Amino acid sequence: MTLELYLAFVAACVVLILIPGPNVALIVANALAYGWRYGLVTVAGTSSAMVLQLALTVAGMTALVTTMAGLFDVLRWVGAAYLVYLGIRAWRAPPADLAGTRAQPKSMRAIWARGFLVSMTNPKTLIFYGAFLPQFVAEGADPGRQLMVLAATFLVLAVVLDGVWAILADRFRSVLALKGRLTNRITGALLVCAGAGLALARRS
Repeated sequence: MTLELYLAFVAACVVLILIPGPNVALIVANALAYGWRYGLVTVAGTSSAMVLQLALTVAGMTALVTTMAGLFDVLRWVGAAYLVYLGIRAWRAPPADLAGTRAQPKSMRAIWARGFLVSMTNPKTLIFYGAFLPQFVAEGADPGRQLMVLAATFLVLAVVLDGVWAILADRFRSVLALKGRLTNRITGALLVCAGAGLALARRS
């Protein structure tokens, strides 16, 4: 793999990761509600799912994934319904005292699990990996090793940039300190929109 090809892959990854999707919506929502630490725990959850998805891609499971379209339809609807449920609950929640204490979630483990579930129930991500990564594999070299490098690079970039989303969301939270209900509305709208986007996603 040439340096030019690798840098093109990095640039494409940065653009794709910065586009808000279900993972980013949940990360931002948790960071707004509970603070940047919980946003980063959400990143850990979504990234854990990415590790499994990227490992399947590198292992050459894309063909199997395509044949399991029915199962992924079920997963897609489960993930979409879960996001919409979280969004409605956030929308209807009483305004928190943003200038003082933060609302406390059940546990860090629950936040991690929420991130893992949302990321793992997005089958479009796995199909995307199978279609995207091979485009940057150079001929004449071990494709397995190249895919491992590309997958690892994507994962590192995703962790870093998603972490930036969490920290920025927490920083901008202070702007809404006097409007707790508005924060709930933003959080709920982000999650509902993410759920709708996941429900409308196509496998191709």
